[in-house]
Amino acid sequence: MATHHEKPKDLSIYTKAYFASGCFWCVEAIFQSVNGVAEVISGYSGGGQDNPTYQMVGAGFTDHAESVEVYYDPNRVSYETLVDVFFLSHDPTQLNGQGPDKGRQYRSIAFYQNNHEKKVIENYIRTLEENKTYNSPIVTQVVLFKKFWKAEEYHQDYKEKNPQNPYIKTVSTPRLNRYKELFDRKNVKVNE
Repeated sequence: MATHHEKPKDLSIYTKAYFASGCFWCVEAIFQSVNGVAEVISGYSGGGQDNPTYQMVGAGFTDHAESVEVYYDPNRVSYETLVDVFFLSHDPTQLNGQGPDKGRQYRSIAFYQNNHEKKVIENYIRTLEENKTYNSPIVTQVVLFKKFWKAEEYHQDYKEKNPQNPYIKTVSTPRLNRYKELFDRKNVKVNE
């Protein structure tokens, strides 16, 4: 098992999945905590502009959302589990934002790469709606994945490298801890 300090050399052996659910610093840390996930890259997806930058996306000059590229081993963690992680770790009823972060760049998107993934996401949303899990409608976009642009290097492993950052302490860490509690209740083992 690779630790976050010794990254796996060859990521091509893993399957990729893509999600957006608010600040990518938070989302990256959440998916990195899941057994079977080898690497998580922060970046931008969901828009049409080439080579987006943090300044462009953050200012709302693009249609991109802060997103993550998740490299996972399907023999250790299923796509269904990753979708579960995605929905358990954010509020899919908050339109164009997540927690204190407001704007289309923080919208909730589950990207699918094939019909199987699309079905998994749509079935998950249907179950949430049938169970009346939320009092408000789910606004998560279900979008065909097109392209992922890796964010600037200083955004990668941000929570791990900047534990004293005020945003990390007041937003990212509490969000990660809330997610772990929910996931623990579902009896799914989460990496420490």
